[in-house]
Amino acid sequence: MTATISRPFNQKIRIAALRLVFATLLPLVAFTETRWGVAGGMALETLGILAIFVAVLGRFWAILYIGGRKNAAVMQDGPYSICRHPLYLFSTVGVVGLGLMLGSLTLAAILGGTAWIILSLTAAREEQFLRATFGRRYDAYAARVPRMWPAWHLFRTENRITVDIGTLSRNTADALVFVALIPLAELTKWVEALHMVPSISLF
Repeated sequence: MTATISRPFNQKIRIAALRLVFATLLPLVAFTETRWGVAGGMALETLGILAIFVAVLGRFWAILYIGGRKNAAVMQDGPYSICRHPLYLFSTVGVVGLGLMLGSLTLAAILGGTAWIILSLTAAREEQFLRATFGRRYDAYAARVPRMWPAWHLFRTENRITVDIGTLSRNTADALVFVALIPLAELTKWVEALHMVPSISLF
């Protein structure tokens, strides 16, 4: 018999895992340089900035819908109609944006892939609680809507939604962390330009 999951997944574990991984990976950026040249580097940086703003706006979009209802209801409208964990989807987009801002498709793939794996594992653990709590209703939702990869053709929404201002305010800081990645990327590239350490070229 399957044990009932009585409590939601502890998000502090997810946060700690992401911090540990990126605290390990980001210093390695100082040992790399881009092969794309000035024009290619600027193009990747522009795409990276766009990805970060998509991440910020996407997270706000998801919070408008889920509000204070996380783990209390099966939200199936708005961003939750195209994937079950849009907050994690847009967080991954933001991390990919950081890699692009650093001028490397390789770093974008490594950073984004790492975030995707950690957040996918977190989503799977969260869903154990949701399936135990909501039963067949969540099972039907999960069978129809993908976990993190968006299925845009499934989009649906009500004409009006109820917004939880408190939850929106508390999550503002989380979303703005991605904006802070922009000066972080610029600082990293400045350190790289000093050529204080040997580096390898990456695409």
